[in-house]
Amino acid sequence: MEKTKLELIVGVFVLLGIVCLGYLSVKLGKLELIGGDLYELEAPFNSATGLKSGAAVEIAGVQVGRVKSIKLKDDQAIVRLAVYNDIKLYSDTFASIKTRGIIGEKFLALSPGGGGDPLQAGDTIRDTESGLDLEELVSQYVHGKVK
Repeated sequence: MEKTKLELIVGVFVLLGIVCLGYLSVKLGKLELIGGDLYELEAPFNSATGLKSGAAVEIAGVQVGRVKSIKLKDDQAIVRLAVYNDIKLYSDTFASIKTRGIIGEKFLALSPGGGGDPLQAGDTIRDTESGLDLEELVSQYVHGKVK
């Protein structure tokens, strides 16, 4: 009887450990399993070179969301992003792809504007600017095509 009681206690501790490990993995990995308090928007770009799903979405250097997915539609990259509900964006919001440092990771920077109608879930940010493609600039310089 004593042995089964000990095995039961060990089993409960192992189960609690697995649950805690799963919780920490989700939180540290910044995954959203149950919806969360986010709303999704889309932004079309001529080029989304280097931008990846899961990249940060920032306003004034503060993270306000994440890039959900990037798909090709009509020769444009359609970036789907999730932004926290308490962040209010308007129809004149400007989205641009930026780089941290010279060869750092890419992220999406938003300038929220202040005029126009508030954006709702599923709306599109119309004003966008693609990121700077460093390889293309170096190639143009090497081949003497810099203007």
